[in-house]
Amino acid sequence: MSVSPPVAFVHDHLVQRGGSERVLVSMLRAYPDAPVFTAFYRPESTYPELREADVRCLPVDCVPALRRHHRAAFPALPFFFSRQHVDADVVICNSSGWAQGVQSTGRKVVYFHALARWLHTPLRDVAGRSVARQAAIAVFRRALLRWDRRTVLSADRHLVAGLAMRTRVHDVYGVDTDVLPPPVSFRPDGPKVAADGVAPGFFLCAARLVPYKNIDAVVAAFARLPDERLVVAGEGPDGRRLRDVAPPNVRFVGDADDVELRWLYANCRALICAGFEPYGITPIEAAAFCRPTVALREGGLVDVVVEGQTGEFFERPDPQAIADAARRLDAGRYDTAGFQRVRDRHSETTFIAGLRSIVDQELDRKRLTP
Repeated sequence: MSVSPPVAFVHDHLVQRGGSERVLVSMLRAYPDAPVFTAFYRPESTYPELREADVRCLPVDCVPALRRHHRAAFPALPFFFSRQHVDADVVICNSSGWAQGVQSTGRKVVYFHALARWLHTPLRDVAGRSVARQAAIAVFRRALLRWDRRTVLSADRHLVAGLAMRTRVHDVYGVDTDVLPPPVSFRPDGPKVAADGVAPGFFLCAARLVPYKNIDAVVAAFARLPDERLVVAGEGPDGRRLRDVAPPNVRFVGDADDVELRWLYANCRALICAGFEPYGITPIEAAAFCRPTVALREGGLVDVVVEGQTGEFFERPDPQAIADAARRLDAGRYDTAGFQRVRDRHSETTFIAGLRSIVDQELDRKRLTP
């Protein structure tokens, strides 16, 4: 007779190097033997630490066309997650829209990295300018909203990264959440490799090239800042369009691994974040290098950037507002104490201790359940 593992993780998909994938790496340091269930897994596209994990893909990963174009599978993912039973005492669902759909006889905990953008944000933010993609999402939206609400409410406990996300989750689902700030497992003292042809002193935008990140507004801002330079680190479906419209003082370096990112953070003047973020992971990483962030005053970025101490805000994601905020940046205004407070709150040690405490509480509750 097989024995259920105490903990299992469920993740939407593992096909990129993003904030939620970094959080999963830290979770696995707390529970290295825990299996990870996911829709798609591309080892070459995500963090190498995950190759040591027991990753188990859903059947959708066997469909070649969807494996190559995972975004096309988004409307179908609820079907596959809902049919996955995870046998563990505590199941932690790292969700940006789908992972909470799994079934389990154990205690189910949802850690919201984001709400499902394809349901809870304007269609243009997830589908871009594609009328066909907007129409496809709209067809399924009403049924998917019902599925989303039902599966979120099926969880025994809900976790969020910060206060902005706590408010958002309560507004949408009416549930109370616990705050567990994500860790920075990205060590600034590791090896660094310079980006080809990039001299220090640039502004950095490190993000996936997707519509809701508002990279187009950041790129356009630097047409108004001809004496400054912008380096964009990341790839995504908007990549070709953004490269076509970028002024000459903007350079795209593609996906950067950790050794390249360390050099970029260490040698930039500041990070720029213009996206609608549930939480700000890259400003925390920048703080590890004592670099300020020029950020949109909205959502989770307000949780991690302190105006005048660790960065500056702009009110709207438009080129002029971003350019004005970049001009206000004063390197002498920010002290190391502010950055240290950010680092302390988001240490991996603190995160792992918090996660283990939550798991122990849920194990106790399961033992007391008839």
